[in-house]
Amino acid sequence: MQYLLLIYTAEPAQAVPEEMMAEEMGAYVTYGEWLTTKGYFKGGEALQPTPTATTVRVRDGRTVTTDGPYAETKEQLGGYYLVDCPSLDEAIEAAARIPGALHGAIEVRPIWDFTSQVPAEAAAATA
Repeated sequence: MQYLLLIYTAEPAQAVPEEMMAEEMGAYVTYGEWLTTKGYFKGGEALQPTPTATTVRVRDGRTVTTDGPYAETKEQLGGYYLVDCPSLDEAIEAAARIPGALHGAIEVRPIWDFTSQVPAEAAAATA
């Protein structure tokens, strides 16, 4: 089953020292290698800081945009991994190994497989 591992951490208030950033990135490279070796890795990306975000809503037929994320929180969504794990327990193990789990939170969300709910003819038409 596929899961999205959402990485929530506090964005630093100031620039992170280069050696700390290099250490953190090294930990993420090692983690990515582990995911790949296990055969779990399907994708993943880091996100730009929240000030670069735009929130979009449609109200009364009009598109309304606001700068920044929808909610002000201590921890912001900073990136994600898409994994394919045999069980929730293995997805949780994968989430616990994300370096950001040491100072943030990882949300594990199962991906809804709509292909099992779409008639075969409709699925073939969209392929």
